[in-house]
Amino acid sequence: MKELAYLEIPTSNIVRVKDWLQDTWQPLSGNKVKTPDGIRVKFDAPNSEASIFVWQLQRTTYLKVFQWGEGNQAQQIKQQLIEAIQAAYPPHYPVPPEVDLSQQSIFEALEADYPKTVHFFRKMPHGEYDLNRVYWWEKRWRESVQHPQQPQKVIFQGDAGSSEQNFDLIYIGGALGVIHAAVMALKGYKVLLVERLPFGRMNREWNISRDEFQSLINLGLFTPEEFESVIAAEYIDGFSKFFDAYNPPHLKAAVLHTPKVLNVAIDAEKLLRFCGDKLRQSGGQIWDETEFIRADVSDTEVTVKLTHLPTKTSQQASARLLIDAMGTASPIAWQLNGGRAFDSVCPTVGAVIESGFAPEVWDKNYGDVLNSHGDISRGRQLIWELFPAGKGELTFYLFHYHQVHPANPGSLLEMYEDFFTILPEYRRCDLEKLVWKKPTFGYIPGHFSTSDRDRTVAFDRLVGIGDAASLQSPLIFTGFGSLVRNLERLTTLLNTALQHDLLCAKHLNQIRAYQSNISVTWLFSKGMMVPTGKTLPPQRINSMLNTFFGLLADEPPEVADTFIKDRTDWVTFTRLALIAARKNPALLIWIWEMAGSKDLLRWLGSYWSFNLDALRNLLLASWFPGLLKHSQPWLEKHNPALWLKLMSLNYQLRHSK
Repeated sequence: MKELAYLEIPTSNIVRVKDWLQDTWQPLSGNKVKTPDGIRVKFDAPNSEASIFVWQLQRTTYLKVFQWGEGNQAQQIKQQLIEAIQAAYPPHYPVPPEVDLSQQSIFEALEADYPKTVHFFRKMPHGEYDLNRVYWWEKRWRESVQHPQQPQKVIFQGDAGSSEQNFDLIYIGGALGVIHAAVMALKGYKVLLVERLPFGRMNREWNISRDEFQSLINLGLFTPEEFESVIAAEYIDGFSKFFDAYNPPHLKAAVLHTPKVLNVAIDAEKLLRFCGDKLRQSGGQIWDETEFIRADVSDTEVTVKLTHLPTKTSQQASARLLIDAMGTASPIAWQLNGGRAFDSVCPTVGAVIESGFAPEVWDKNYGDVLNSHGDISRGRQLIWELFPAGKGELTFYLFHYHQVHPANPGSLLEMYEDFFTILPEYRRCDLEKLVWKKPTFGYIPGHFSTSDRDRTVAFDRLVGIGDAASLQSPLIFTGFGSLVRNLERLTTLLNTALQHDLLCAKHLNQIRAYQSNISVTWLFSKGMMVPTGKTLPPQRINSMLNTFFGLLADEPPEVADTFIKDRTDWVTFTRLALIAARKNPALLIWIWEMAGSKDLLRWLGSYWSFNLDALRNLLLASWFPGLLKHSQPWLEKHNPALWLKLMSLNYQLRHSK
């Protein structure tokens, strides 16, 4: 018996596929016989036949072809079958229906297309409100992706007139924004935080490690005791494992253990409330349920125009500097970067579950950092995360690495239908017995930087942070962790710019968290995406993931820890890349097929920059920081612009090993 083909058919309707295979498709040669799961094709040669069968997993259909006996007839019909399947079942990217909430509820509007999603959102405490949010976020994301060359203009130059409300800093976006805002308020700045939602509501949980969170303690935002109070759970070990049943033996991998990666579950809403209290206690203000409309930038200030959503009344405030923390859907980020605000995205859905899982299904002392239980599904490699939370709760995420493409922006609603259908495949459970606390969802962006100059994060008197600045890890897309790891850097540089009134775009664009050692790893996330309109061998992405994670599993624990936390150095990265190429020589060809020549050349530019930064670090790291510290008293006083630039360089040396 010999396997000839393994295909993914991008549909959940396995009955239709089976009927098509048994009744419609006719092989070029041989006698077709129906079987319970497909067909057999008997050929003229003695004891020569092909077996073709289908099965379902992850709300998609898979097909395999096996040959018995000799001859080339099975090979001939294999190619015929592949072409016929591609014609009958091309890639399909569903679009959510238009919804008019004045005529029907969100449940009624979506039930026909997303029945399981509606069913389980009805079981959540604020399900209708949250499903409205899912729909709104997807609609806004689709519009921004499908019209990348015509972004809505929200930043204008000119004086908007005087405002009674004057601040040093205005933050738009209250999730990651409030953390940074609270730190700056503690430094004595007059801060306004604007949030579209009721403040403190989160549609995503946060995980981090103790050593990463230490930066918030160092900055004075938390005491060690206060940090302990926002920990919801802390687990013993975390696992990364990818489906390898159909990988060749040399591309199967052991479980990667990372006990100090994302092992501390933060009570996100408690942390937000805590930061909000610190902000108010330091004289700051929070205007929630208030939507950003536009900003007018003059030589001396920036004025924002807002709408208070419950009352529909207009509001206005002015500041020395505006901070964009609106995340993925930020209209400011889209305007500043035009058609290339983001190169990739992780559509992410999930839920916090209070109870209902049997103890033998999952031990609360462990987490899944990255896990797949199947191969490519309808053009996506689905990946799970599972983290213990407080009071025995579990937080689940389902996501995939996704190319930003107008024909296929990526759907949260489709992902939720997958989530509620395939959760029992991933972890054995009865969904009807689970107690649902809240959904977790969002679009997490990625930007493939080749240098510290190809991403615009600033305008005069405006700078972006967090997901709005594509500040995240290219591998695990942890925007919260990336912000926290870089908070001291961003805060120090911003404080310097404010003290010396260095608030034009040229200076503010240096307040970024670019790292060449992160930039060079974007090829990994690119290699986890199925290009829009293309069909790949179903096992391809799991084979690539197992190649690399298998290497990490064979390394000392600190190697995986530093890599996933964006701290890898040139020597380690290059050594692992060479080992991966030797272990799986097809790897570079696979990535080239998926990424294309243009992105492969871009990556070579990233790697060249990484080499130059490594050389620069080798030449400067031993003496430059000390010289800079010694020079601060006179240099900062006489040339603050140069001081800001050199401080930014010093941080790059620290983070680009």
